[in-house]
Amino acid sequence: MNRRVFLSGVVGVAVMLGGGWLAWQESARRAGSTAAPGDGPALFDLTLPDPGGRAQPLERYRGRPLVVNFWATWCAPCVKEMPDLDALHRRFPKVQFVGIGVDTAENITQFIKKVPVAYPLLVAGNDGVDIVRSLGNTSGGLPFTVVFDADGSVRRTILGQVAVDDLAATLSVYDRGI
Repeated sequence: MNRRVFLSGVVGVAVMLGGGWLAWQESARRAGSTAAPGDGPALFDLTLPDPGGRAQPLERYRGRPLVVNFWATWCAPCVKEMPDLDALHRRFPKVQFVGIGVDTAENITQFIKKVPVAYPLLVAGNDGVDIVRSLGNTSGGLPFTVVFDADGSVRRTILGQVAVDDLAATLSVYDRGI
C-alpha cells in the first residue's frame, strides 16, 4: 500500500512539472508573438487612450529617449514610485516619460487627483499584461519600467520599484547627448 501511494505521488509531481513546463512554453510563445523579448517596435505601433478617452499613438514618442512605466493604482510599489518618476521627469527634460496603466481609466483618473504627475498617462487595462510580456517581462509583474533610446531600441528594463539614483544614472547619458 505504501509503495502504491509513493508511486502515485511521484506520478502526480511529474504531471504537475510537465504541465508547468508546457504552460511556461505557451507563455513564452505568446510573449514572442507580439515582439521578441526586449524588442520595442511593437510598443510604438500601439495607440492607447488617455484617461479622458482620447487616442494617443505611441509612435509620437519615437525620436527621443523614452521611459515607459507600467503601473496600476492597486500596486503599492507602483504608487510609491510615482512621485520619484515625476521628479526624474522634471530632472531630465530631454527624456520623455509615459505611464501606462494596467488599470481602468476611472481608477487612473481618481488616482491622479490625489497623486498628480506632469507626464502623460495612458490606459492599457488588462491588455497591459500582454504588452509587458512582449517587452520581456514574462511574469507580467508590476511595476515594470522600460528605457528606450531615441531610435526605439530598449536600453534597459526594470522589474519592480525603481531606485531613483540607479535610474538617474541610466538617464544621465542623455544629458551628455549620447
